[in-house]
Amino acid sequence: MKWQEVCEHPALRNLPFKIETDEHGDLIMSPAKIRHGFLQGRIGTLLARLRNDGEVIQECAVATRKGAKVADVAWVSRSRFAEIVDDYEAHIAPEVCVEVLSRSNTEDEIDTKKALYFERGAIEVWVCDPQGRLQFFDCHGEQAASSLFPALPKTVGETGPS
Repeated sequence: MKWQEVCEHPALRNLPFKIETDEHGDLIMSPAKIRHGFLQGRIGTLLARLRNDGEVIQECAVATRKGAKVADVAWVSRSRFAEIVDDYEAHIAPEVCVEVLSRSNTEDEIDTKKALYFERGAIEVWVCDPQGRLQFFDCHGEQAASSLFPALPKTVGETGPS
């Protein structure tokens, strides 16, 4: 199934969980807990506050060689946003793609998604654990902080940034 077909299919429009596709077009569905959505919102709010020269996207589908992968949160510059705003799945990844982990995620899955986002042009990929702790990666590996958002806290959990 093509991503556009997934997005337009009436039976799939309002499902309460995340959908991605694999390289064969098969649907992959992952239910998310409230904490997951909370952390997505917290990260998106911080990104919007820290930079006003781009856009924050929740659940941003990115076209990859292994199907549509959906970043939980993304930040994209205005120029790149203009290139992808009408896409069903971004043909170029946002500059920042964020994955919020759940129990079902494996290290291999997240490593694969990081590589796929970098292949499509991401500058940074962040991984947020269920406690709100962030790890920052660029194409060279893990970094101590984000170069695009140096003021971003390393923890975005329930008690607020620390």
